[in-house]
Amino acid sequence: MVMTFELREMEVFRRVMELGSVTAAAAALNVSQPAVTRMLQKAEARLGFALFVRERRRLRPTAEAQIMFPGTLGAFTAIELVQRMAGELREGRAGILAIAAIPSLASSILPAAIRRFREMRPESAITLQTFSAHEIIQRIASHRDDLGFIIGPVGHEALVVRDLQSTGLACVMQPGHPLASRRSIGPEALADHPLICPSRNLVLSEQVARAFADRNIPFRIAVEVSHTHAACALVRAGVGIALMDGFGLMGARADDLVSRPFRPTLPSTARLVTARLRPASRLAQDFIRALGADAVKSDRPRPASQSRAGRT
Repeated sequence: MVMTFELREMEVFRRVMELGSVTAAAAALNVSQPAVTRMLQKAEARLGFALFVRERRRLRPTAEAQIMFPGTLGAFTAIELVQRMAGELREGRAGILAIAAIPSLASSILPAAIRRFREMRPESAITLQTFSAHEIIQRIASHRDDLGFIIGPVGHEALVVRDLQSTGLACVMQPGHPLASRRSIGPEALADHPLICPSRNLVLSEQVARAFADRNIPFRIAVEVSHTHAACALVRAGVGIALMDGFGLMGARADDLVSRPFRPTLPSTARLVTARLRPASRLAQDFIRALGADAVKSDRPRPASQSRAGRT
């Protein structure tokens, strides 16, 4: 049989431990001294061991009580947090919004949205973590985060999708590069230049490879990178030309470099994903509004199975 420590008994125990006497604990709890004594006795009987021993008209905590006391403090801290959170939710104010995003979106479209959200909800907090698109899909589906921001297909029945902004693929190079004078750049022009590209397992690289193959031009990656900041650093070092989506370029703040659109156009759409079976909180709804009309192509969420293929 599992012995329990009821919440009211735990509160009495905590007060006696903190204040050192039954008299002080009774006054703090606004109950009689006999009531405090009875609750302690009931708790000891239920737990199966003594919490206090009386010495010279004072109570001394037992070793078991000393061990349990920190745990009760943690329990009451958690209870107070939940009570405060419930009040805040009831009033529609403070809370924590958990956002998961791929790095390029975390540094491009989200900063301005977070600023607008904080202006609307100054008492609220945000956790913003970066993951791969696959990880974000799993985190949202398992309700570990409130909002997810990815590029590319979703294909998960537990999620709904909103399309946000779209950009095209960019070729990023040093200002003095021979191709910098062109208005756009295609596979033919890139054939003899070292290419810095995203990971081969991403849809982006697959689309670029297909564009090269359609023109019978070999697609050779000189350096494979996972972050646009690293790609821009390699461009600055003279390693080659970087291929990246517009969101990555926006977040990289590469004003010292030159970018030209890749042709044929390979559109890339940012997507907001949420859990189908988890209604959006008031905080999440406010953040979606903070994204702005220019960021959201469609306010109508749709099943993830209907999301069109794109780049991750």
